[in-house]
Amino acid sequence: MIHKEIWRKILFYSIISIIAVIIIIPFFWMISTSLKERGALMAIPIQWIPDKVSFEAYQKLFKIFPFGRAIFNSMYVAIMTTFITISSAAMAAYVFAKIEFKGREKIFVLYLATLMIPGQVTMIPNFLVLKYMGLLNTFTGVMLPSLINAFATFILRQNMKVIPNDYIEAAVIDGASHFTIFYRVVLPLSKPIIAALGIITFMGTWNSYLWPLIILTSKNKMTLPVGLSLLNGQHGAEYNLLMAGSLISIIPILIVFLFTQKYFEKGLTLGGIKG
Repeated sequence: MIHKEIWRKILFYSIISIIAVIIIIPFFWMISTSLKERGALMAIPIQWIPDKVSFEAYQKLFKIFPFGRAIFNSMYVAIMTTFITISSAAMAAYVFAKIEFKGREKIFVLYLATLMIPGQVTMIPNFLVLKYMGLLNTFTGVMLPSLINAFATFILRQNMKVIPNDYIEAAVIDGASHFTIFYRVVLPLSKPIIAALGIITFMGTWNSYLWPLIILTSKNKMTLPVGLSLLNGQHGAEYNLLMAGSLISIIPILIVFLFTQKYFEKGLTLGGIKG
């Protein structure tokens, strides 16, 4: 039995190691290619470790394209969209979870029904509304649809429903308003799931391509995914340049995830248990 258990562990860790290597190889190739000179890109056999490390691609990237501006635009849009989404979803979730009113459950079902509508279907109506409001080619136009996020509202509501009403009743006895209860009682108790949703929203917004492409027409306002697509069209043969841009684009996501990993895992665990 002991030998069987040892062999099972060996087999398990071997499979996990193989999967990890398969996943890491594309990232390693991306880093390696970004550090190659242009002449070494098509060398055969492939140089997994470049003979001569060159930062030419990174230097050229910021010279031929307003890459720094695109990074700032993406960071601004991602942070603001995350804040707007979490704030509006948390307030809506509090109403649906803790405030009794006639037709609450029916309205919530209708609210959740919007999850069944593909985002591509609502793009044209949203575009026309923003055009009528004069918000095309503005960051406000990109971020405005994030005011309503049924998925985030659902997850937060499920978490808030299990918060004991005793806390809220005690706050009401002390004369606290709904805003005070929401801000000082409910939000602190919902921090893990809010952190998880914040990371998911930030990552989704950072990698968003189609909606910013439709709304933003100015080169100075384009986000990083849109900039990378233009770079791919203009310099498609310069793989070291493309890999350098792609590598830079994933660094903020990695940093955010590394610093918030424990909150992300805790939030997902709580969401899975309480949902």
